[in-house]
Amino acid sequence: MRVLVAEDDRSLRSVLERGLKENGYVVDTVADGAEAVKWLRAYDYEVAVLDWRMPSLTGLEVIEAVRQAGLRTPILMLTARDTTADRVAGLRTGADDYLVKPFDFDELLARLEALQRRPALMVAPRLGLGSVVFDPATREVTVGGEPVALTATELGILELLLRRFPSVVTRRTIAVQVWEDEADAIGSNTIDVHVGRLRSKLGDSDVAVQAVRGTGYKLVGP
Repeated sequence: MRVLVAEDDRSLRSVLERGLKENGYVVDTVADGAEAVKWLRAYDYEVAVLDWRMPSLTGLEVIEAVRQAGLRTPILMLTARDTTADRVAGLRTGADDYLVKPFDFDELLARLEALQRRPALMVAPRLGLGSVVFDPATREVTVGGEPVALTATELGILELLLRRFPSVVTRRTIAVQVWEDEADAIGSNTIDVHVGRLRSKLGDSDVAVQAVRGTGYKLVGP
């Protein structure tokens, strides 16, 4: 899943980017609030992590801008400000969660997972269809209870299709959510190749990845 990290501290931004990538996220990073607004408007992020104090626009101002634009991207606010008044201000402005620095990275991951489990996003703690089950916490996929080894790209495609089931997921959405640079996937057969490999690995299941001509893909199951 694709996540935006807006943090002006270069070292912390690097730590967040590395840690999130190691846990299966596609990560975009920016260093100031104005850029954060641009990226949030340009991409369909599953979740965003915003620092409170940033150049150009503060985290609160970023939230105000994107909420006024009608964007409902779940937002986790990061800040050293730990008073009750600060937390209330962040949540009332439109943040979905609030984490005080310094923090434990495992707690950050747990909070991001919780944001993605909210009913508005139509997800469950485990994502499943028929005999196929994906556990976001462990990043493991099983078919009929047996583990299936998927590459990071195949896993990203499957997770996206499960989260959006029963809807059709466009090729552009797949490219944006799964690839670091969507240009690498758009305009070529790259997506088709990875979907073909995913189909092969799910061959023993009762779930199929169905192509929708001219649009994208969707999952079909029992």
